[in-house]
Amino acid sequence: MPDSLTQTPAATTVTASAPLIDARSLAFRVVGAGGEVNILRGVDLSVNPGEAVGIVGPSGSGKTSLMMLLAGLERPSGGTLRVADEDLAALDEDELARFRRDNLGIVFQAFHLVPTMTALENVAIPLEFAGRPDAFERAEEALKSVGLGHRVGHYPGQLSGGEQQRVALARAFVAEPALLLADEPTGNLDRATGEKVMDLLFGMRERFRTTLLLITHDPALAARCERQIRVEDGRIVSDTGPSA
Repeated sequence: MPDSLTQTPAATTVTASAPLIDARSLAFRVVGAGGEVNILRGVDLSVNPGEAVGIVGPSGSGKTSLMMLLAGLERPSGGTLRVADEDLAALDEDELARFRRDNLGIVFQAFHLVPTMTALENVAIPLEFAGRPDAFERAEEALKSVGLGHRVGHYPGQLSGGEQQRVALARAFVAEPALLLADEPTGNLDRATGEKVMDLLFGMRERFRTTLLLITHDPALAARCERQIRVEDGRIVSDTGPSA
């Protein structure tokens, strides 16, 4: 991306002393055919701006549900949750959409690119939502920064899995978000390709000083973060690192 983009920290309105994420007694319950299921059971979590946090735990432990709450894609069943100085429970759906636009980048295991849009158009989406007149110029620079300047006109179906995830990374970082949420970003990639994608992710995170929450089954990948949290049965059972 252009040098001018690298001279400003990740966009957030919170002060340096305030947590970017502040969850207290956070609960999440769903009702299924068998009755109510408690997925998160009183999670307390504080993450400071600029931290990189790896979240590990077995399948079904509540890791992805925690990410969905932090992104405002699900609503808590109990407790309090503030992200980037916003009380997410108090926001309506339009306000949550603006919150995500202004503060978040999200990378999923399954890429979630729009199949009928080119790589360039996919990366430009968050900038177009924000009304940026230079959306496509910035999107092209973002693709160049992940080594895909020669693929701007290709559709997702014309790209390899690793290339698709690099497009997803470019889209996640193009608006310089305060917080990046990454849910098993290498889950659909072979080990060698996954390592290259993660090298890019951590490099871009350092470049833009983005706060990172990385959900992974791989302890070695979580260990690349300065802080590691383990979730089991909807609770945080260990929290190690500088801010623990």
